[in-house]
Amino acid sequence: MEGGNHSVVTEFIFSGLTDRQELQVPLFVLFLLIYVVTLVGNGGMILSISTDPRLCTPMYFFLRSLSFCDLCYSSVTAPKMLLDFLAERKSISYMACAVQMYFSTFFQDTECLLLGVMAYDRYVAICNPLLYTVSMSRRRCNQLVAGVCAVGLLDALALTCCTFQLSFCRSNIINHFYCDMPPLLVLSCSDTRISENAMFASMCYIEVTSIVTILLSYVYIISTIVKIPSAEGRHKAFSTCTFHLAAVGVFYGTVLFMYFRPTTSYSMDNDKITSVFYTLVIPLLNPLIYSLRNTEVKDALRKAMNRLINNH
Repeated sequence: MEGGNHSVVTEFIFSGLTDRQELQVPLFVLFLLIYVVTLVGNGGMILSISTDPRLCTPMYFFLRSLSFCDLCYSSVTAPKMLLDFLAERKSISYMACAVQMYFSTFFQDTECLLLGVMAYDRYVAICNPLLYTVSMSRRRCNQLVAGVCAVGLLDALALTCCTFQLSFCRSNIINHFYCDMPPLLVLSCSDTRISENAMFASMCYIEVTSIVTILLSYVYIISTIVKIPSAEGRHKAFSTCTFHLAAVGVFYGTVLFMYFRPTTSYSMDNDKITSVFYTLVIPLLNPLIYSLRNTEVKDALRKAMNRLINNH
């Protein structure tokens, strides 16, 4: 690949969610509301878990990490998308596009793997409760989160390099609202087979590793729960997993639909809606899922809000 290939395109133009002018302002208001609620919800989760001593457990440590990941994940795409709703020219520089793709891939990978780590945490808590404090020590929790981040960083770097070593001389108009690998591959006039294979291999590794961890964890969890003699005990044990299962179902359903298809079946109209869901809606839903029926989280949020109000 000649070095000049990189200078053919110096910027990209987003087509956005829609080209209908009458929808730009209503969509701006809608997604601004979603983004603000996402920031408040995840920020509130981080604040309440960090300040409430009752929530100093591995489960809430990972939940705080998930909230931070969601907050950052939505912030990679939402501000630029909101600006583009009001802009006449929805442009992004070549380098900024690469940076946006890198961080969106990193936070997506991190969320996938964090959901797997959270399933493992529930497995240890329910199946080996006597060893829980030893197996899930603060050091072990920090190591797990650091490992998740390291894998995400390396994977994001590999996929970004695979994408931006291609030649984009065909067009610079991205039929999307942010820089993601599939719509960028459509624009390339180079042979994209290596990049497509890298994307598929990466997603298989990240997704399969996390899904297998989740499935195995819940096989053992369910087999342990059904052996609990009292109905109250079974309900209490399983209630700690329902929030995680809901988050897993929502996230993996959209990501699998988005990426596990050949490029020939790629439909941008459908995938833009899917992308909105997993980059903006899921980060909004996760704090709601985990706090809706979790008494400890609701109490911590209430106390955190009262402290903020009293301080002002």
